[in-house]
Amino acid sequence: MSYEFVALTMFSGMMVLLLTGQRVFAVIGFVGVAAAFLLWGEGGSEMGFSAAMKLVKWYPMLTLPMFIFMGYVLSESGIAEDLYKAFHVWMGPVSGGLALGTIALMVLVSAMNGLSVAGLAIGATIAMPELLRRGYDKVMVSGVVQGGSTLGILVPPSIVMVLYGMIARVPVGNLWLAGVFPGLLMALLMALYVYIRCRINPRLGPPLPPEERNFPLGVKLRMLSVGIVPIGIFTLMMGLFLNGITSLVESSAVGAVSAAVVAWFRGRLTKRVFIAILKKTLGISCMFMWILIASLCFGAVFDGLGAVKSIERFFLSDLGLGPWHVLILMQVSFLVMGMFLDDTAMLVIVAPLYIPLVGKLGFDLVWYGVLYTVTCQIAYITPPFGYNLFLMKAMAPAEVGLRDIYRSIWPFVGIMTVTLIILMIFPGIATWLPNHHYGK
Repeated sequence: MSYEFVALTMFSGMMVLLLTGQRVFAVIGFVGVAAAFLLWGEGGSEMGFSAAMKLVKWYPMLTLPMFIFMGYVLSESGIAEDLYKAFHVWMGPVSGGLALGTIALMVLVSAMNGLSVAGLAIGATIAMPELLRRGYDKVMVSGVVQGGSTLGILVPPSIVMVLYGMIARVPVGNLWLAGVFPGLLMALLMALYVYIRCRINPRLGPPLPPEERNFPLGVKLRMLSVGIVPIGIFTLMMGLFLNGITSLVESSAVGAVSAAVVAWFRGRLTKRVFIAILKKTLGISCMFMWILIASLCFGAVFDGLGAVKSIERFFLSDLGLGPWHVLILMQVSFLVMGMFLDDTAMLVIVAPLYIPLVGKLGFDLVWYGVLYTVTCQIAYITPPFGYNLFLMKAMAPAEVGLRDIYRSIWPFVGIMTVTLIILMIFPGIATWLPNHHYGK
């Protein structure tokens, strides 16, 4: 039996088991351990244990629960809601101003949490009801919330980039810096789209009446000062890390402690809220840990089989494709998988194949990490089975139907696709900042 056939059987078996509804980490881990045992006997069966030990010993992994905790402290303590009230007052006079404020809120929430689900939850439960109550078009509002929420896995500190860095063996700090300009570029393109569309048709996003936005300047500044909290925490955390004063793990601890102290001083960190934050942090952290353990085990078997070399030979020699053709095919496959799986599951399934191949094709793995993340963002919201579409339906007000959600997303899919193409044509947008900072 050829190694190519074994690799194909493993991948096919994994996809079939995923269709049964089993948890992703359980399927991937089972296939990896079972294949190792069948191929190499009793010694191979210990690959799962070796993967767990490798993950436990990886010191930067401590950043994961720290950043998740920080994000939940800032969101659960109501700071995100205070931010939206400030945007409400300052952006109210502009046509589409509240939608623009929602995009700005999503950027800040992304800097707090690093997970798209958190941004979607805040946008759907805080911003969306307010926008609808003030006469904003429900289709446009739905698109703004869904499109803006995807920034959570691109703007640092992105949890997905931490996982990618672990699997691709590239520094997380480089990945975070690489995501800054692409994330801001995408947010800017979304804001321009909303502004131009509301200027052309003001009924889509009417300005607030004067009585709802005319406050003394002192009150406006006091409300805006709420936004300094997450920005200040983010600046402190990243500044210490980028200047070499603290390590990545120490910076994540600074962020977590700072967020907790701020929430406590504001009287928002009650015992009930704190327990809820700890439970959510533990649940999300454990989910990521199990997925990574399964991924490392599965990847070790694939490395042992030489599957990457076989795929490289198939694409480049047998099919005669060039490196860029292979890269584009990879991105298309992410879009297809994203209709059924979330970003971590996609990364775990294809990482053993794609990431080594990207390196062999001569591409920068940090740059490709940004491409992967943007492609995941597109896949998240692409009908018919985009992951975020159904989350949106579950959290949105009853008047927003699934058809409205499907209609709303296409302009933002277009914006993300344009961003992806720009990054492929001009890779320096992603690589300049990390190269400049680290002096390459």
